[in-house]
Amino acid sequence: MIFLRGAASSVALLLSAAIFWSGPLAVAVEPTPSTRPSFSKKTIIVGRIKVEVEIADTDERRSYGLMFRESMPERTGMLFIFDGESQRAFWMKNTLIPLSIGYFDRDKILREIIDMEPAPLGTARPKSYPTRTKAMFALEMNRGWFERNKIRPGVRFRYADN
Repeated sequence: MIFLRGAASSVALLLSAAIFWSGPLAVAVEPTPSTRPSFSKKTIIVGRIKVEVEIADTDERRSYGLMFRESMPERTGMLFIFDGESQRAFWMKNTLIPLSIGYFDRDKILREIIDMEPAPLGTARPKSYPTRTKAMFALEMNRGWFERNKIRPGVRFRYADN
């Protein structure tokens, strides 16, 4: 075991880590409005309501989500797509607008709806909004959208082009 002190020891430790670690070094970068990834768009039908959604289907897109948006048109949202069903949890880091999230299972059936509040900008650990059931899809809409459109658990969504 090597015990090192001071700035020189930090450099030596980093060099040692680089020698023994052959994989890429990941550096966490705080998202900003200028680091927004590109999102493809699709039309889905939730119950009988057409919605234009941006698709968040990669780790980068899911992590960024609706950050830094100041508003969102009424029949638009973001559809998060995961590889399989699991317990999910979302937070409102750097999200400026209140949202409702609908969690859907692998059969695209709505299992639960949760209203979410924006966290103050810069909050390191915003409140988390976890599922009680397993979900494969999550649909974020303006807060209250599900209620205003009488969309309740048990409703299914489908892609409009299918």
